Amino acid sequence: MPSMRHLLPTPRHIALGLFCAAVFSTWSVQAQGLRQTSGDKTLSRALSDSAQPAAVSAPTQGLRSADYIVAVVNAEPVTNNEVRARVQRVLQTMQAQGVQQIPSKDQLTREVLERLIVEKAQIQTAKETGIKVDDFAVDQAIQNLAQQNGLSPEAMRREMQQQGLTESMFREEIRNQLLMQRLQSREVDARVRVTEHDIDQHLAEQRRQSGQTDMATAAINLGHILIAVPERASQAEVAQRQARAQQALEAARTEADFSAVAQRFSEGGQAILGMRPANRYPSLFIESVASTPVGGIVGPIRSAAGFHILKVIDKSASGVAAVVTQNHARHILLRTSPQLSEREAAQRLSELRQRIEGGAKFEELARQYSEDGSASMGGDLGWAGPGRYVPEFEQALNALQPGEVSQPVASRFGVHLIQLVDRRQATLTPREQREMLRDVVREEKLEKAHANWLQELRGQAYVEYREPPQ
Repeated sequence: MPSMRHLLPTPRHIALGLFCAAVFSTWSVQAQGLRQTSGDKTLSRALSDSAQPAAVSAPTQGLRSADYIVAVVNAEPVTNNEVRARVQRVLQTMQAQGVQQIPSKDQLTREVLERLIVEKAQIQTAKETGIKVDDFAVDQAIQNLAQQNGLSPEAMRREMQQQGLTESMFREEIRNQLLMQRLQSREVDARVRVTEHDIDQHLAEQRRQSGQTDMATAAINLGHILIAVPERASQAEVAQRQARAQQALEAARTEADFSAVAQRFSEGGQAILGMRPANRYPSLFIESVASTPVGGIVGPIRSAAGFHILKVIDKSASGVAAVVTQNHARHILLRTSPQLSEREAAQRLSELRQRIEGGAKFEELARQYSEDGSASMGGDLGWAGPGRYVPEFEQALNALQPGEVSQPVASRFGVHLIQLVDRRQATLTPREQREMLRDVVREEKLEKAHANWLQELRGQAYVEYREPPQ
């Protein structure tokens, strides 16, 4: 079924699911894959986090008023103020994550400059090859970002203004991140193939480590409830939020349906985060549940984001859960083109959604309008477990109840209208477990392919260094 594979996510897609950790650097410990490490990995992570919206253009107090060019990427300059603003963002991120070993200013400045050079090369390539990001996709990203931080879009804009960002600057940074994501998806995904031999090698490595498997090499599926605490909250506000977190903990322990409790209390996105390698979670989370058995609940755990309640849904030494939550979905896909923008596609899908609410059958409209391989099957995507779809699609799907239809959702494939047909807990067959392992191996290979592609792109760019940044 073409639709199943073409919606697969890649590691770079996680960036937009991590807006909350990237934009609000002081709220950086979130439940979507950030982790604290040490040495060069810590610096690399902080650089990546700080590269998200609000990083490049954010004004910085005390910046030199007479700016100057430190490098030229093809024909576009990198200014000293850009470097200094990004350095400050990196430092804020590392401090928020509790990093103890801060690199020297010279090392950090060099790393930041190189990161900016590579980003500009990507954005230039994306624009030159015709990749566009419609205002609708930017609006959707802002809405998702606000939701992940437990804020209204208006409250989030106020937070950005307090950090010195205008709305136009904020939107431009989000647009650039989407451009880079779509470029990377187009250029890197096609390079990666996973063979049966690759899976066998992965299994052999897991067996070799089975005698020493710990939380660093395992995979884990966590349930998550976030009670957000604003950055400048008073002691009274913190105490009030902590009391609410305690109420959520008691409800999670006494009620059977964790997702229902999360829906009632949580301000942090999806309730079940899905099976993933442990090192894709914040280290705070992994340390907190290291000795917790399956079904166990811990919390409230305090981070810069607020108070967290965690439930261990499943653990696996092999990286694959034997029992997973599966969704049965349908969708209608409209592909964008010079003749059809994302906003126009979303408007057409909104009209189809109104027809469905009026009694039209989703599958009949999918056969008539969807521009996807599943159209002949009424848009049916079958049953799928966590990680099978790109994050924008999966986030919208996880928010639905059986029978519900989403609002239009933009992804790199176009704009979708999604219906959740049903949801179930399923025990995977050995073959299905092997297919899930294929996704794990594919992600590992994509990480390497992405790094190699960035090196190639950097090598092809004309870079002229001018005055050193200060």
